[in-house]
Amino acid sequence: MLESKYAAMIIKIYPFGETLTEQRMTFFDHIDEFRRRLLIIVITLLITSSIGYYFAMDILGILKQQLPAITLTYRGIMEPFMVKFKLGVLTGFFLALPIVLYEVLAFLAPALKGKEKRIIYPMVFLLVVLFFAGAIFSYFYIIPIGVEWLLVQDEGKLVRLLNVSDFISFITLFILAFGVAFETPVALMALIKLKIVSRESLRKNWRVAYITLLVIAAIATPDWSLPPMLILGTIMILLYELTLFMVRWW
Repeated sequence: MLESKYAAMIIKIYPFGETLTEQRMTFFDHIDEFRRRLLIIVITLLITSSIGYYFAMDILGILKQQLPAITLTYRGIMEPFMVKFKLGVLTGFFLALPIVLYEVLAFLAPALKGKEKRIIYPMVFLLVVLFFAGAIFSYFYIIPIGVEWLLVQDEGKLVRLLNVSDFISFITLFILAFGVAFETPVALMALIKLKIVSRESLRKNWRVAYITLLVIAAIATPDWSLPPMLILGTIMILLYELTLFMVRWW
């Protein structure tokens, strides 16, 4: 009688006839799933990086398109290959980012509750969209301003020889800095919705928030040049205020 009652409870909890042991993943199941998803990420990165390597010189031309007056040079025999390799890896990361985030989220999803899933899934989508928005904004508007401001500092008394590896590192850091900075709304919404901080406390301590964002902008700007630093700080503050305004109805 007791066994039949317990079986009835199991059927009620798991209407599809699955038992408690079938519902739960074992430690080795988690390891196997982690291995499978990691393999997908690695294969994706290999494919996208190979594509990036093949089109590396075209990508370099696109990066340089906003700065037509610059002539790039290289020093060593291995440098052209290393430039293509670096551009391939960076391009592969950008192309594979949505798939990487999806696989990470899919691995973590079983541990999330229903409410957490409703918050996380839209935020991951916003993360990707805002990151690419920041990267595009940086490429079209910030990099030309920043580079032009830096180049005029020689006052015409220095000979300009720009190394291609340094140029790629500089541009990449700029794009990453603005891509990450545009994630400010997602980070704030996550903190508020997970009840780590409240909108009221963020509004009350706006001076501290502004100073913190300006410090982050100063650190994130790769060359510490003033115009990009101020633009990045201003954008982060505007995104901060926009988030606090929108979260009232979210």
